[in-house]
Amino acid sequence: MDNPRIYLWIALALLVWMNIIQWDRDYGSLPTPRGAATAQPSVTPSSGPAPAETTLPALPSADPTAPPPASTDPAAVHSTVSNGATAAPKIRVVTDVLDVDVSLQGGDLLGADLVRYPVDKKPGSPAVRLLSTDEAKFGIVRSGLRAADGRAEPTHLVTYTSPRTEYRLAPGEQELRVPLTWTDGQGVTVMKTFVFKRGSFAVTLEYAVQNASPTPWTAASYARISRVDPAVERSMFKVESFAYRGPAIFDPNGDKYKRLDIEKTEFQNFSVPVTDGWLAAMQHHFVSAVVPNAGQPYTYTLRAQGRQFILGAMAPTVTVAPGATTTIKETLFFGPKLQKQLVELNPELDRVADYGVLAFLARPLFWLLDHAHSLVKNWGLAIILITLLLKLLFYPLAQYAGRQMARMRQLTPRMKQLQETYKDDREKLGRAMMDLYRTEKANPLSGCLPMLIQMPVFLAFYWVLLESVEMRQAPFFGWINDLSARDPFFILPALNGLAMWMQYKLNPPPPDPVQAKVFQFMPLVFSVMFALFPAGLVLYWVTNTGLSILQQWNINRTIEAEDRAKRK
Repeated sequence: MDNPRIYLWIALALLVWMNIIQWDRDYGSLPTPRGAATAQPSVTPSSGPAPAETTLPALPSADPTAPPPASTDPAAVHSTVSNGATAAPKIRVVTDVLDVDVSLQGGDLLGADLVRYPVDKKPGSPAVRLLSTDEAKFGIVRSGLRAADGRAEPTHLVTYTSPRTEYRLAPGEQELRVPLTWTDGQGVTVMKTFVFKRGSFAVTLEYAVQNASPTPWTAASYARISRVDPAVERSMFKVESFAYRGPAIFDPNGDKYKRLDIEKTEFQNFSVPVTDGWLAAMQHHFVSAVVPNAGQPYTYTLRAQGRQFILGAMAPTVTVAPGATTTIKETLFFGPKLQKQLVELNPELDRVADYGVLAFLARPLFWLLDHAHSLVKNWGLAIILITLLLKLLFYPLAQYAGRQMARMRQLTPRMKQLQETYKDDREKLGRAMMDLYRTEKANPLSGCLPMLIQMPVFLAFYWVLLESVEMRQAPFFGWINDLSARDPFFILPALNGLAMWMQYKLNPPPPDPVQAKVFQFMPLVFSVMFALFPAGLVLYWVTNTGLSILQQWNINRTIEAEDRAKRK
């Protein structure tokens, strides 16, 4: 960034980019985001209560060529939160990373506190609550088995039994199993078991079906995420409010990663067959997801009404012969978007760390950052290290642009002389300037090339720092205790303004006096704008600008030495 004119281009690019993002969110394919239980953005309360699912998803068709079935559940809104699930007895499950409430009605997951992720860094701050039965922040996970032929079935509407009311992962244990039991009284017994593992936010859901009846028992498993999605008040003072929130799916054989806009008619009664995919309810830094079994054709559905939606997956049917036992498994995830854990469940599940249209740049940048962090053990130092690497990558372009700017700086006295000579004739002044540039082989636009190349990297870095939960509340040094939030004392933005002013002094001033005065104020303007950005992003920009100053100073010194040598 070695030309002061570039600052205006950056400001213009940022404004255009923010307007495009806002327009796309309001009128394009992006859903209006959901208010999270993390109390991060301010939200408008839902206009009605949460969805109560008193109907069941339809069984898949036996004909594989038939279109996917429509759910019998229209996401109807009832006056109760969850058709009695909150009144049923609950089991508390505590691991080293989760504190979960499981209802005996259906085995619904009614609450999930992420014990290692406080809402903020204030002393005594409560843990982020990802699942909740609070109507304003409603979000629960339901699951069950649908039986064929109208037989009794262990859906989310039945009551299970459990030998205990609380389960805790003991020190030294790596796995915690929470079994729930249901029987139809005619020989079919289902043990529904949630399997928690140490350090993991993934939960394996197992159904052990024992058929002691004289006839085959056919059923299909389903899992659904039910949510209320209040509208979020977006604000430039809360950059996290622009993060994507809402339902999404991944279909490797279809549209790949797809956000589902619950306000669009096409997604309010949505159904699609998917194999090897996943579905998720996303919010800033956190996600609730269902990862179906690989290689099996599932039916994904979305039912939405107002600000409420039910996102579900229905598996193909499985038949259990008389006297046989079969185990059906699926995977749930509710927690932070830790990309290493996510890709272990599905190679594409890390896409829930939604970096937007620049994901093709942001994902490699995060990969570099993650590896740098594994070396230096500090995300701030990792940002500085990757900035150095990027500077080395762009060094040839920056070197060329810097030499051109140094040459332009040497031409400043002659340019001022031409301005004085042709001050009353703009056309002659323009021709004289072009002749001067041609004679001296100087290019006043040469500084734009590094800017154009670095701008996408800058924006991709912005989304990496905003969306990557690995940097949420990550400290740097001193007063910077959260790289994903803005500098609490605005010291980094002030340092950035100072660095930009020093860079301005190293470069040739614009020939137009009005432009020169505008550029003098640019460091102040950018300091105010950068005060709203995550501290990690400003740290990157300060480091980048500081390295540019050193490079330009060295170029100026080298060219001056070359000119002195020529004059001797």
